[in-house]
Amino acid sequence: MATQTETIQVSGIRCERCVMRLAHALEGHEGLEGANANLMGQVTLAWDDERTDRDAILAAMTKAGFRETVSV
Repeated sequence: MATQTETIQVSGIRCERCVMRLAHALEGHEGLEGANANLMGQVTLAWDDERTDRDAILAAMTKAGFRETVSV
């Protein structure tokens, strides 16, 4: 088991309810070991890269209306 951890910036988080919606969207995601979001849109993810990958987690987030923002 190799755990990967990354903090990303996402759009769509504006209130505590948004954080709860994101948590619900990621709940039960196979291989996701942890997710922590704040109201500034920073999401820290930890996952087992043998059971899931970054793209699958981001796809689940995007489906719920949260998109990764690209820093320039």
